[in-house]
Amino acid sequence: MRLISICPSNTELAAYLGLTDDLIAVDDYSDWPELVNNLPRLGPDLSINMDLVEQLQPDLVLASLSVPGMEKNVEELIKRNIPHLVLNPQSFEDIGNDLMAVGIAAGKEKEAKAVVSRYYGILKDYKEKASKLDNRPSVYFEWWPNPIFTPGQVNWLTEMCELAGGRNSFHDVELASVQTSWDDIIRRNPDHICLAWVGVKQSRMKVQHVLKRESAENLTAVRENRIHLLEEQLYCRPSPRLLNGLAKLAVILHPEHFPQPEETDYLTSNT
Repeated sequence: MRLISICPSNTELAAYLGLTDDLIAVDDYSDWPELVNNLPRLGPDLSINMDLVEQLQPDLVLASLSVPGMEKNVEELIKRNIPHLVLNPQSFEDIGNDLMAVGIAAGKEKEAKAVVSRYYGILKDYKEKASKLDNRPSVYFEWWPNPIFTPGQVNWLTEMCELAGGRNSFHDVELASVQTSWDDIIRRNPDHICLAWVGVKQSRMKVQHVLKRESAENLTAVRENRIHLLEEQLYCRPSPRLLNGLAKLAVILHPEHFPQPEETDYLTSNT
């Protein structure tokens, strides 16, 4: 199968299904697994070169609506009659369903069932471990610093936080992504602050970005030195790699209760 992925999370999802060798091109931001770095690039995920996509004559394009603005990609695929599958995951269950959908579309249903079984098995293990915890610290995730965006109730990070034995500070806001203010964060006073700026490397984020904000010293997370700089690719992309992010977050929140994260990937070592 000649397969194209036009966003990083879809590229990663294809890898979990053993479809990396079927990929013939990807968007500019796809960077995992390393094998995809040798593939032709189609431009940023919000500005895909659809002329090139059409020229490559794919059997299937994995499209997405997980990032605002990707609708135009789908519109072009429809307009040009290019075979495609549109994913829009907001939860861990959605990701499991997407694994099956892509597996079936690529003729890998058996393989997909095995991956999905392991995927849900890991989630079940974390849910059971988290259920034994009485203390659930509040966590503020920051997706973008200015204006401030954070995940709300309808988002995989809220689920991840619960599986890791915590509680998203914005779990009460019934949105996937919430534009908020620093004053609101001060009011909610989280126990932990986790920075995972979309598209920004971990090395470019600094604790000082938080410390210099007005009244930051009044926050519990600041007083207790609980500002964490996370790898955004393990938290901001709706793919099974979130399991690796979950393992790391669980140890941050409850180091005495959860096992140390594995160095290898949680679903497969063949990607």
